[in-house]
Amino acid sequence: MFIYNHQLRVRYGDTDQMGYVYYGNYGYYYEQARSEAIRSLGISYKEIEDSGTMMPITRMNIKYIHPARYDELLNIKTWVPDLPNRMMLFKYEIFNEENRLINEGETQLIFIDALTKKLKITPSILLEKMKAFY
Repeated sequence: MFIYNHQLRVRYGDTDQMGYVYYGNYGYYYEQARSEAIRSLGISYKEIEDSGTMMPITRMNIKYIHPARYDELLNIKTWVPDLPNRMMLFKYEIFNEENRLINEGETQLIFIDALTKKLKITPSILLEKMKAFY
């Protein structure tokens, strides 16, 4: 199974009037972790797109457990439980500085041809990098 840990510090602009991370920003945090997870494989989202494949999100689920606050260093554990085929599922757990689980989530992405917008299988440039983990 492919697992990646990404850290980010909560910026002031990410918080709401109560001083908590605004709920809508968690999807953005997932995106950062997902992009860096793929980059850790030696490939970037841009390279996947340049090869003719787009990866739109078709589902996102979020469970808010405890709030994150301004200036906290968060660790986002990101993993892909199964080798992708026509879709790729990412799971996330976000921990605060005390290593307390504060958020859980998942995003499902599909692979589509950039020109035809039709569903396709995982591009080989990504699949070859991931096979070693399964």
